Amino acid sequence: MQKAIYNTVKIGTASLLLLTLSACQNTKAIDEVRALATKAGQDAAAAQTTANSASSAASAANKAAATAQTTADKAQTTANQALQAAKTAQAGVDATNEKLDRMFKQSVSK
Repeated sequence: MQKAIYNTVKIGTASLLLLTLSACQNTKAIDEVRALATKAGQDAAAAQTTANSASSAASAANKAAATAQTTADKAQTTANQALQAAKTAQAGVDATNEKLDRMFKQSVSK
């Protein structure tokens, strides 16, 4: 009977040892999962920060492009006005040359 009790205690001790080891392994696995979850959260926060920075940069680039377009439109308007002024000045020069030619012809014909 002592041998049976001894074997029962031995088996119980071995079972307790196995349960303890199993629990330790489960705790270790849970800790690893927690660490992975924490890392994933940190990575997600970093990705969000990067996305926010990219969005801000895109907005700034869009604003700069709109400003550049406005500046280009103003430059085109100024160029068109300069062209019109040059055409008007050329017409005045042509009219003055005609008058001078007529005056020259009149003075030569007298």
